Amino acid sequence: MIIELAVLFLILALVAYILGARGIAGFSMDIAKWLIIIFVIIAIVVFIL
Repeated sequence: MIIELAVLFLILALVAYILGARGIAGFSMDIAKWLIIIFVIIAIVVFIL
């Protein structure tokens, strides 16, 4: 679920960047980055337990 949202925001950021909306693209990239970080942390915790 989290990784799907991260990919969605990444695609949104790329489309916004292509269309010239740099502010929205940066914001979407920040959201995607944090979702990927959260996903990796959860994956590590699950693998350890």
